[in-house]
Amino acid sequence: MNTVLLKIKHEFIKALPPTLFFFVILHIVAAIRALMIKGTGVPLPVTASVLIASLVLGKSVLVADMLPFINRFPEKPLIWNVTWKTLMYALVALCVHYLERLYEYWKEAPSLMDANSMLWTSMNWPRFWAVQILLITLIFMYCVISELARVIGHDRLRKMFLGPLPPGLGSDRSAE
Repeated sequence: MNTVLLKIKHEFIKALPPTLFFFVILHIVAAIRALMIKGTGVPLPVTASVLIASLVLGKSVLVADMLPFINRFPEKPLIWNVTWKTLMYALVALCVHYLERLYEYWKEAPSLMDANSMLWTSMNWPRFWAVQILLITLIFMYCVISELARVIGHDRLRKMFLGPLPPGLGSDRSAE
Protein backbone atom coordinates (compact mmCIF):
# COMPACT_ATOMS: atom_id res chain seq x y z
CA MET A 1 0.00 0.00 0.00
CA ASN A 2 2.85 2.37 0.83
CA THR A 3 4.36 1.90 -2.64
CA VAL A 4 1.03 2.85 -4.23
CA LEU A 5 0.92 6.07 -2.22
CA LEU A 6 4.52 6.83 -3.11
CA LYS A 7 3.77 6.27 -6.80
CA ILE A 8 0.71 8.55 -6.61
CA LYS A 9 2.78 11.21 -4.86
CA HIS A 10 5.54 10.88 -7.48
CA GLU A 11 3.05 11.23 -10.36
CA PHE A 12 1.36 14.19 -8.66
CA ILE A 13 4.67 15.99 -8.20
CA LYS A 14 5.64 15.30 -11.83
CA ALA A 15 2.27 16.62 -13.08
CA LEU A 16 2.28 19.72 -10.87
CA PRO A 17 4.63 22.02 -12.90
CA PRO A 18 2.91 21.59 -16.29
CA THR A 19 -0.52 21.74 -14.63
CA LEU A 20 0.31 25.00 -12.86
CA PHE A 21 1.83 26.41 -16.04
CA PHE A 22 -1.27 25.58 -18.08
CA PHE A 23 -3.56 26.81 -15.30
CA VAL A 24 -1.89 30.23 -15.48
CA ILE A 25 -1.66 30.44 -19.27
CA LEU A 26 -5.25 29.29 -19.81
CA HIS A 27 -6.38 32.04 -17.45
CA ILE A 28 -4.30 34.51 -19.46
CA VAL A 29 -5.91 33.26 -22.67
CA ALA A 30 -9.39 33.45 -21.09
CA ALA A 31 -8.73 37.01 -19.92
CA ILE A 32 -7.52 38.06 -23.37
CA ARG A 33 -10.52 36.40 -25.01
CA ALA A 34 -12.79 38.20 -22.53
CA LEU A 35 -11.22 41.51 -23.49
CA MET A 36 -11.59 40.72 -27.21
CA ILE A 37 -15.24 39.65 -27.04
CA LYS A 38 -16.50 42.01 -24.37
CA GLY A 39 -20.12 42.86 -25.06
CA THR A 40 -20.80 40.03 -27.52
CA GLY A 41 -22.69 37.81 -25.06
CA VAL A 42 -20.39 34.85 -25.68
CA PRO A 43 -19.93 32.84 -22.45
CA LEU A 44 -16.38 32.51 -21.18
CA PRO A 45 -14.83 29.61 -19.29
CA VAL A 46 -14.84 29.87 -15.53
CA THR A 47 -11.96 28.97 -13.27
CA ALA A 48 -13.35 25.46 -12.70
CA SER A 49 -13.30 24.62 -16.42
CA VAL A 50 -9.82 26.15 -16.75
CA LEU A 51 -8.69 24.00 -13.81
CA ILE A 52 -10.05 20.85 -15.42
CA ALA A 53 -8.45 21.74 -18.76
CA SER A 54 -5.10 22.45 -17.07
CA LEU A 55 -5.23 19.12 -15.21
CA VAL A 56 -5.91 17.31 -18.48
CA LEU A 57 -3.18 19.23 -20.32
CA GLY A 58 -0.67 18.77 -17.51
CA LYS A 59 -1.09 15.01 -17.52
CA SER A 60 -1.32 14.90 -21.32
CA VAL A 61 2.07 16.58 -21.64
CA LEU A 62 3.61 14.00 -19.31
CA VAL A 63 2.05 11.15 -21.29
CA ALA A 64 3.12 12.73 -24.59
CA ASP A 65 6.68 13.11 -23.32
CA MET A 66 6.84 9.34 -22.85
CA LEU A 67 6.01 8.76 -26.53
CA PRO A 68 9.15 8.05 -28.56
CA PHE A 69 8.33 10.47 -31.38
CA ILE A 70 7.90 13.47 -29.04
CA ASN A 71 11.43 13.48 -27.60
CA ARG A 72 12.86 13.04 -31.05
CA PHE A 73 16.12 14.98 -30.86
CA PRO A 74 17.53 14.54 -27.34
CA GLU A 75 21.19 14.64 -28.45
CA LYS A 76 20.92 17.67 -30.74
CA PRO A 77 20.92 21.31 -29.64
CA LEU A 78 17.85 22.19 -27.55
CA ILE A 79 16.21 24.19 -30.33
CA TRP A 80 15.49 20.96 -32.22
CA ASN A 81 13.42 19.38 -29.43
CA VAL A 82 11.88 22.73 -28.47
CA THR A 83 10.76 23.40 -32.04
CA TRP A 84 9.51 19.84 -32.56
CA LYS A 85 7.57 19.71 -29.28
CA THR A 86 6.15 23.19 -29.85
CA LEU A 87 4.91 22.08 -33.27
CA MET A 88 3.35 18.89 -31.89
CA TYR A 89 1.69 20.60 -28.93
CA ALA A 90 0.57 23.53 -31.12
CA LEU A 91 -1.17 21.16 -33.53
CA VAL A 92 -3.03 19.60 -30.62
CA ALA A 93 -3.88 23.06 -29.26
CA LEU A 94 -5.18 24.09 -32.68
CA CYS A 95 -7.45 21.04 -32.85
CA VAL A 96 -8.71 21.53 -29.29
CA HIS A 97 -9.27 25.25 -29.87
CA TYR A 98 -11.25 24.54 -33.05
CA LEU A 99 -13.26 21.72 -31.44
CA GLU A 100 -14.06 23.97 -28.50
CA ARG A 101 -15.60 26.50 -30.90
CA LEU A 102 -17.35 23.73 -32.85
CA TYR A 103 -18.95 22.40 -29.67
CA GLU A 104 -20.53 25.79 -28.97
CA TYR A 105 -22.19 25.75 -32.41
CA TRP A 106 -23.13 22.07 -32.19
CA LYS A 107 -25.31 22.80 -29.16
CA GLU A 108 -27.58 24.88 -31.41
CA ALA A 109 -27.21 23.12 -34.78
CA PRO A 110 -29.17 20.02 -35.84
CA SER A 111 -26.02 18.13 -36.87
CA LEU A 112 -22.25 18.26 -36.60
CA MET A 113 -21.91 19.16 -40.28
CA ASP A 114 -24.36 22.05 -39.86
CA ALA A 115 -22.46 23.23 -36.80
CA ASN A 116 -19.19 23.11 -38.74
CA SER A 117 -20.75 25.07 -41.61
CA MET A 118 -22.12 27.68 -39.18
CA LEU A 119 -18.73 27.91 -37.51
CA TRP A 120 -16.87 28.46 -40.78
CA THR A 121 -19.24 31.22 -41.88
CA SER A 122 -19.47 33.07 -38.57
CA MET A 123 -16.03 32.53 -37.03
CA ASN A 124 -14.05 35.66 -36.27
CA TRP A 125 -10.87 34.28 -37.83
CA PRO A 126 -8.52 37.12 -36.81
CA ARG A 127 -9.56 36.58 -33.17
CA PHE A 128 -9.20 32.81 -33.52
CA TRP A 129 -5.67 33.14 -34.95
CA ALA A 130 -4.72 35.79 -32.37
CA VAL A 131 -5.57 33.36 -29.57
CA GLN A 132 -3.77 30.57 -31.42
CA ILE A 133 -0.62 32.70 -31.78
CA LEU A 134 -0.76 33.46 -28.06
CA LEU A 135 -1.12 29.74 -27.27
CA ILE A 136 1.81 28.84 -29.54
CA THR A 137 3.99 31.47 -27.86
CA LEU A 138 3.10 30.18 -24.41
CA ILE A 139 3.59 26.55 -25.49
CA PHE A 140 7.00 27.52 -26.88
CA MET A 141 7.89 29.04 -23.50
CA TYR A 142 6.81 25.83 -21.75
CA CYS A 143 8.91 23.71 -24.13
CA VAL A 144 12.00 25.90 -23.60
CA ILE A 145 11.67 25.63 -19.82
CA SER A 146 10.99 21.89 -19.84
CA GLU A 147 13.93 21.18 -22.17
CA LEU A 148 16.25 23.28 -20.00
CA ALA A 149 15.04 21.37 -16.95
CA ARG A 150 15.64 18.07 -18.76
CA VAL A 151 19.22 18.99 -19.66
CA ILE A 152 20.44 20.81 -16.54
CA GLY A 153 18.11 19.17 -14.01
CA HIS A 154 14.96 20.36 -12.30
CA ASP A 155 16.65 21.14 -8.99
CA ARG A 156 19.44 23.14 -10.60
CA LEU A 157 16.95 25.11 -12.73
CA ARG A 158 14.82 25.81 -9.67
CA LYS A 159 17.89 27.01 -7.77
CA MET A 160 18.94 29.22 -10.68
CA PHE A 161 15.48 30.72 -10.93
CA LEU A 162 14.28 30.86 -7.30
CA GLY A 163 17.42 30.34 -5.24
CA PRO A 164 18.03 27.52 -2.79
CA LEU A 165 15.24 26.35 -0.50
CA PRO A 166 15.64 27.02 3.22
CA PRO A 167 16.90 23.96 5.14
CA GLY A 168 14.22 21.37 5.79
CA LEU A 169 11.79 22.47 3.07
CA GLY A 170 12.72 19.97 0.39
CA SER A 171 15.27 17.63 -1.02
CA ASP A 172 18.43 19.25 -2.22
CA ARG A 173 19.61 16.46 -4.49
CA SER A 174 21.81 18.54 -6.76
CA ALA A 175 23.85 20.38 -4.17
CA GLU A 176 27.37 21.07 -5.35
